[in-house]
Amino acid sequence: MYNRYGKLASWVYNLDKPVGRSFGDLEFYRHRLEQCDGPILEPAVGNGRIYVPLLEAGFPIEGFDASSEMLGYCDAACRKRDLPAALTRQTFENFSYDKRFGAIIIPAGSFQLLTESASATSVLERLHYHLAPSGRLIIDLDPICSFLEPSAASTSVRTWVTEEGDLLTLTDQRVETRYLAQTTLSHLRYEHWRDGRLLRTELDLFKLRWWGVEEFALALRAAGFVDIEISGNYQHGQGPLEGQTIISFEARRAAF
Repeated sequence: MYNRYGKLASWVYNLDKPVGRSFGDLEFYRHRLEQCDGPILEPAVGNGRIYVPLLEAGFPIEGFDASSEMLGYCDAACRKRDLPAALTRQTFENFSYDKRFGAIIIPAGSFQLLTESASATSVLERLHYHLAPSGRLIIDLDPICSFLEPSAASTSVRTWVTEEGDLLTLTDQRVETRYLAQTTLSHLRYEHWRDGRLLRTELDLFKLRWWGVEEFALALRAAGFVDIEISGNYQHGQGPLEGQTIISFEARRAAF
């Protein structure tokens, strides 16, 4: 019901965040993975914004996503570049592989799509299980201020023009903030217009969970992770500061 990334949502995402577009994260992940020993996994791979450049650079990376539409964009981007994509349709809660990974990466706050605390805890344990000894988990989270500042709760409208000249619009309206559950719910209304006629519309219920910095570090430790490092704005080794737009957690599975 929530966070479906259907046809129009995936189309808009691919236009807004095309393969290779970086917010500082692509360079960060390439640097952090340079010494990775073993294959890499990207859950919630989406349209391949991060996945495809890493694959192009020679990293042995695999990915999965719950949205077949998003996977279609990722697969098409790989085929366009003659890259051997290893993609499957799976969910955070149920993904499974018969191998262990040297690193698992979850950029762009995708982990926050897990809005139930028990589910998030279970997924962290599943991620830990799928890492090889000394394997690394790197996760980006949006800071709490991005959820609670007044501008985040206001209604916004964005537009994109397709190659064919059609108009895509996204109306984003916050409809619920649950402080005890640490979640927000927004209605995302996507519309596809041509010559002033509405061809298609979709409504996505978009739900996210915010985490405190120490809260998430404790959750990582509870799932078995060690050597936790926390960075702000993709500056490895520099702790997060007030007003920064992204917080990255890096943690390891123990070597034994």
